[in-house]
Amino acid sequence: VASPLGSMYPPMPELTARARPLVEAGECEAGDADARARDVSRGYFLLDWLRVIRQAFGHSPHPLAAYRGGAICGILPLVRVSSRLFGSFLVSLPFVNYGGVLADDPAAALALLGRAERLRQESGCDSLELRHCGPVFPTLPSLSAKEAMLLDLRSDPEAQWKGFKDKVRNQVRKAVKGGLSLESGGPELLDEFYRVFCVNMRDLGTPVYSRKFFADVLRFFPSSTRVLSVRRAGRCIASGIVYTYGDTMQMPWASSLVSERASCPNHLLYWEAIRQASAEGFTRFDFGRSTPGSGPWKFKRQWGAYPMPLRWEYCLGLGKSLPGLNVANPKFSFAIAAWKHLPLPVANVLGPRIVRCIP
Repeated sequence: VASPLGSMYPPMPELTARARPLVEAGECEAGDADARARDVSRGYFLLDWLRVIRQAFGHSPHPLAAYRGGAICGILPLVRVSSRLFGSFLVSLPFVNYGGVLADDPAAALALLGRAERLRQESGCDSLELRHCGPVFPTLPSLSAKEAMLLDLRSDPEAQWKGFKDKVRNQVRKAVKGGLSLESGGPELLDEFYRVFCVNMRDLGTPVYSRKFFADVLRFFPSSTRVLSVRRAGRCIASGIVYTYGDTMQMPWASSLVSERASCPNHLLYWEAIRQASAEGFTRFDFGRSTPGSGPWKFKRQWGAYPMPLRWEYCLGLGKSLPGLNVANPKFSFAIAAWKHLPLPVANVLGPRIVRCIP
């Protein structure tokens, strides 16, 4: 039997799994149940993430499932991101850290990959991008430029605190002694999170996500998301959105005002998130992805976080190269420098229109 990807793989035994789109309501519910049974820490295989992306960005979702004997044995949530400026891509999943294939065995994984590649060809997309945590399809082209930073948690917040180095604890104490306080809440804190996030992204030279994206995340996941805000004299100076799933609490989006960083608001923000995670029985805290050796990577490392290399695997169209839509690409250096000097209202209007096309 031919490989799902033609000559990319050698001939293999006939697959016992077949993949097709999830289309019926009952199938979608079964897909979510399947994801919960297999995925213990990430949480981005739930189909509500496809709904968030569709509503916030307008992109088309394409959830796939592999079946064996009438039962689901693997899932692959996909989104088509298309623009005249950057091209068209199938991504699992755009705008978040994780995704890709979640399957019982290699046969189910290959069935999903073959169906996804067929969808890429039929839709005319330049590439299929699978955001895996390690090699799932070792023969595919891949990028490993980022690492997730993870911290194993103790069951007692006090023991967690004592396990940090003196420098980290002193910076948290400095924030508290300097009059900073933290509030934990929900959508009522979204506006102040977004104000700080917009300033920080403009200062980094990066287009900002729309407020609607974060509002939809909080709306679709009300019991597993929260907003943490650090304030000085009532004014928010640092904030982050936390997402909990399985055994893990993660903070995929966090920002602080550069003008306030000397008072260590980031240290109070992350300590409070870690404290809450420990107190609530989570066993892992996920700081999100960073470039190895970068400033954010070093900040996360000082908490005792360890790196987990991320491997994004690709199927490419004929003549297409690996995507380079990131701030490390030299061809974007002028645009990044110019963006940093935009008036904030202009950056806030233009940013969501541009970033929706950059998965």
